[in-house]
Amino acid sequence: MGIQGALPVPINWIWKITMPLSSSQKDVFTIAAVCLASLMFGLEISSVPAILPTLESVLHSDFKELQWIMNAYTIACTTVLMATGTLADRYGRKRVFVVSLVLFGLTSLVCGLAHNASVLIAGRFLQGMSGGAMLICQVAVLSQRFQSGSVRGKAFSAWGIVFGIGLGFGPIIGAVIVALSSWEWVFLVHTPMAVLALALVIAGVDESRDPERRRLDIPGIISLSLAVLGSSWFITQGAGLGFSDGSAIASLIVAVVSFIVFVVAQRRYAAPMFDFSVLRIRRFSGALLGAVGMNFSFWPFMIYLPLYFQNSLGYASVGTGLALLAYTLPTLVVPPLGERLALRYRPDVVIPAGLFTIGLGFLLMRWGSSVTDASWLTMLPGCLLAGTGLGLTNTPVTNTTTGSVPVERAGMASGIDISARMISLAINIALMGFILVEGILSSLRNQLPGLSEGVQLRLLAESISAGNFAGVEQTVQRTAIPLDVANTALAQGFGWVMLYGGVAAWVLVAASCLVFRSSNVVHSQPYPQ
Repeated sequence: MGIQGALPVPINWIWKITMPLSSSQKDVFTIAAVCLASLMFGLEISSVPAILPTLESVLHSDFKELQWIMNAYTIACTTVLMATGTLADRYGRKRVFVVSLVLFGLTSLVCGLAHNASVLIAGRFLQGMSGGAMLICQVAVLSQRFQSGSVRGKAFSAWGIVFGIGLGFGPIIGAVIVALSSWEWVFLVHTPMAVLALALVIAGVDESRDPERRRLDIPGIISLSLAVLGSSWFITQGAGLGFSDGSAIASLIVAVVSFIVFVVAQRRYAAPMFDFSVLRIRRFSGALLGAVGMNFSFWPFMIYLPLYFQNSLGYASVGTGLALLAYTLPTLVVPPLGERLALRYRPDVVIPAGLFTIGLGFLLMRWGSSVTDASWLTMLPGCLLAGTGLGLTNTPVTNTTTGSVPVERAGMASGIDISARMISLAINIALMGFILVEGILSSLRNQLPGLSEGVQLRLLAESISAGNFAGVEQTVQRTAIPLDVANTALAQGFGWVMLYGGVAAWVLVAASCLVFRSSNVVHSQPYPQ
């Protein structure tokens, strides 16, 4: 029978995964590990927005705190992305992947045990740092393990599908967890998942690194982080304080100066973490604009769409989760089609087409929100179309950016790709929140021209934007603001956000097409012909 057959079942399982694996088995374990990590990252993006109304009630959070619960995660991702790419290239992608999984599990535990909004925001920042590192390693590990065209395409398709599962089912999973248990488990569920992913990585992922062993770019990391944090703080806090306020101006100055320092440092650094020379590869730059376009539209609106369904349309948490499936499920089923289309027609056609579809979906959502008796049915066509556009765009963007550079620089390329996504996402989370409040303010002024301006009016608009109609009811007693006026203002605010998402996506379509079709295009081959 042999020693393996005599072992108890748990020890026998450990024996099996620690035994040397064949190349095909390592392929399976690598894909499984990366897909499980992408599932966690996808769930963390889409399940948390679905519970924001619950967090607002349970933790007594205001609108700005809700923004920071999400933005702390994205800003933290940005702070580590480029550093992780360098560290992974230098010290080993498997090693950094293992560390990021351990930290993601621990910080998810911190978030689940948070007792107020401030602690949760801090936990989300730590979780975002580990999540960003984990995401970079996913792409780098896949790029290193699967280098040939057809196999590479299948691996990235699997990654995109599982990422889509996390995104697609995240809203309903978050809503169901809250309904059956408590909001804490939306975070705590990631801890056992991280343990399983860790076992798969240790068993099946081979170590790889960049033979050049570049140094860590500390000035670049600090300056980029300050630039993103300063700009996000300026947009989020500046409106309430007044953009001419000293602290708001100071945050803008910090953002601008930090960005200039970052650019100068990268151009002078011998081995920069952001190698601007890759931007000369037009296929890389065009795909990068596609990544930015998704984060000017689809992804930041993921945070505000649950608030729209609950606060404007009046759905409960589970109903909101079900309604959001139309927005997210296409990201599950469409990525394989996007890969096939990219193989046949090339990414310079598919990526702009996907962005155009996202923009059209947003304009349809704006129409669906403006009709009489708006509901999930009137929003359905736009949600489906926007999700389809995302599914067409996302995986070809990732495959093109990493496939446009030498394999040994996969960590750097994926770092630039994900950094562009997270930076644009962090800024647009803040910007969409600002547009939402401004739309509500505009509606209140038009409907009630005698209403006095001032800080109290903005606080009222922020209360309406978060669905906190208690503040409106108190104002009703003093200034006779009907609740239907508040509902109309909320609908207009969301309409402004949807219009912004559509226009922004189409602007990036034009920019991407211009770069892709430049006469100086470099014909790298991330997709075989």
